[in-house]
Amino acid sequence: MTTSPVKAVDRQLPSEEARELLGLTRELVQRELLPRAAEDEATGRFPREVFRTLGAAGLLSLPYEEKYGGGDQPYEVYLQVLEELSAGWLAVGLGVSVHTLSCHALATFGTEEQRAEWLPGMLSGDQLGAYCLSEPQSGSDAAALRTRADLDGDDYVVSGTKAWITHGGQADFYSALVRTGEPGARGISCLLVPGVTAGLSAAPPEQKMGMRSSPTAQLHFDGARVPRERLVGTEGQGFQIALAALDSGRLGIAACAIGVAQAALDLAVDYARTRRQFGRPIADFQGLSFMLADMATQIEAGRSLYLSAARLRDAGRPFSKEAAMAKLFCTDTVMRVTTDAVQVLGGYGYTQDFPAERYMREAKVLQIVEGTNQIQRLVIGRHLTKG
Repeated sequence: MTTSPVKAVDRQLPSEEARELLGLTRELVQRELLPRAAEDEATGRFPREVFRTLGAAGLLSLPYEEKYGGGDQPYEVYLQVLEELSAGWLAVGLGVSVHTLSCHALATFGTEEQRAEWLPGMLSGDQLGAYCLSEPQSGSDAAALRTRADLDGDDYVVSGTKAWITHGGQADFYSALVRTGEPGARGISCLLVPGVTAGLSAAPPEQKMGMRSSPTAQLHFDGARVPRERLVGTEGQGFQIALAALDSGRLGIAACAIGVAQAALDLAVDYARTRRQFGRPIADFQGLSFMLADMATQIEAGRSLYLSAARLRDAGRPFSKEAAMAKLFCTDTVMRVTTDAVQVLGGYGYTQDFPAERYMREAKVLQIVEGTNQIQRLVIGRHLTKG
């Protein structure tokens, strides 16, 4: 398998600290991710120790407050770290995004006592989180979820099945959306569930076309008892919590997509410079150079779009529509760019000798997770037409 160093992107960063953080991220990608990504993807091995290394470097807690063990970094910096990680290995970049998403409910809606007790451990780098919203019969229609949590004394007794859970069976904690009340969005609540909870089990991981080293599994709650004190927010506030988390999570997916697209472009450019046909590099042929130019332009546009949305978030302004736009555009972009990268490499692009085929397989899932791109269009359209 051919690999290449992660090339530095020319970035506009808000501080020297941020520049150093991006430099550290590239070093870790080069040393810890690239040498093993292809083999672990081929064998479906989950690189849990890589997340511990990233956690020790402070990369699992970047957007959260320093007093709880976070990095106190703006979202525009955190997302660019995700982009760099994803350029090296999407399973790791997306895994960091999922972990960050799983901390969002407690960090944003928890009480001060809850945050002080649990958040430092969640941000320490030793723990890995997962986010549990989807179910076998409720994906895009999240308000139809059925997993039930009934109060019994000081515990919620939880029964039901969650689906498509990244880190399912591997996580140390789960931010789980459950039904505590009436049908519909107003009957949903959020529980912070320890991974060792009795009655909680994971099915074997799904067999996926890409992201094979990132476990995705169903979670089964069979009368699992979760202490009442682990309710985040109030009963019935869960859907609001979920939507707030998804807005931020969609920016994470957008950044991951641009990372994969950038890796595919770098590979295609390097190949086009060295591959010779008819006595000259194929990069000299106009048809191919135009393809590379379009790939680069789409990537720059996507990066600008997700950073613009992130800066709105950092400024405390509404960013839901912009997050949906970024997720939509960036994930459609990575699908186009990786497909074109395979085309640039020709027959070699279709083999496992180069990572182009892996990038293409990985890109597809990004159009699906954190709300399909059809759902993003619905979100954007509603923002445009509401009174």
